[in-house]
Amino acid sequence: MDEEQLAALKGRMQAQAGALGFVSVGIAPAADDPLRARRLHEWLATGAHGQMEWMQTRATQRKGPQSLWPEAQSVIALGMSYAPGHDPLALAGDAERARISVYAQGRDYHDVVKKALKALARWLVAEAEGAGLECALKVFVDTAPVMEKPLGEAAGIGWQGKHTNLVSRSHGSWLFLGAIYTTLPFAPDPPHADRCGTCRACQDACPTDAFPSPYRLDARRCISYLTIEHAGPIPHEFRSAMGNRIYGCDDCLAVCPWNRFAAVAARHQAFVPRAELVAPRLAELLALDDAGFRRLFSGSPIKRIGRNRFVRNCLIAAGNSGNPTLCAPVAALVGDADPVVAEAAGWARARLTADRPAAA
Repeated sequence: MDEEQLAALKGRMQAQAGALGFVSVGIAPAADDPLRARRLHEWLATGAHGQMEWMQTRATQRKGPQSLWPEAQSVIALGMSYAPGHDPLALAGDAERARISVYAQGRDYHDVVKKALKALARWLVAEAEGAGLECALKVFVDTAPVMEKPLGEAAGIGWQGKHTNLVSRSHGSWLFLGAIYTTLPFAPDPPHADRCGTCRACQDACPTDAFPSPYRLDARRCISYLTIEHAGPIPHEFRSAMGNRIYGCDDCLAVCPWNRFAAVAARHQAFVPRAELVAPRLAELLALDDAGFRRLFSGSPIKRIGRNRFVRNCLIAAGNSGNPTLCAPVAALVGDADPVVAEAAGWARARLTADRPAAA
């Protein structure tokens, strides 16, 4: 295959990716990486993935691109910015309002990124065929056994920081990642160097000590995991530390010094925050039934966790608020049909009335 043809196609592909809303694009080798595979195996062996069973059941395919698709010759790693225009930590300790992770305040990234990836894939196939090149490919956004963050580092679009998320010199911690596996043997870009240095801001910011060591996350202690992936009651040891976070947690990302280079102008328009999700009132969220939940979070990634898990999170925030005006909406949920919601409501009511014996 003509190397000049491939180099020219790569350049045009990168420009097309930019036109589709991606701010970062690089090429990684498709061969499996034994070091990444060993690290994944060691992490899973500790049970740090918690209830995310799919990490374990498809671990063999996660070892590398060719373990999932042997025909792959290269990986196109892409990033789309969702840089916030406000301080993600501004609502910390607010007794009336809840905190929703920046990434979930706009449209569902799964839909937005996948649509752009498919458009780029169609363009690439047409361009390759026009140049007489055979091209097969597969696109991935978060829902397949693909290790997007290590691949992003290998492709040079960033590095995995001590909080285990990808960090970009240009876009900080605010990148949604996607990948295209292809049979086109593009020349790989150099991997990105680790630029965390001696900084440990992300480690120190974690309210639940979810990092047993730099570059290693125990998901079972992570507020993002607990509020999104964890089914059942939230372990009591983490409830106070959750504060008013009801969906995800931005703390370790928000404190990263590299975010000073992240320009909100680079943010994809689909991720402009919805006004009602920037600083929602806990009292209104606690009143949501299933239909109301679905209406409010239509087109949002939050819809994926369902009303019961979401209200469970809101009850923990209410219990932490110290706000007596939340006693009534909390009490209304003590008899909820979902036992997890009912348990959280009982806990929150006890917390809110602990210092108010007359009201209790």
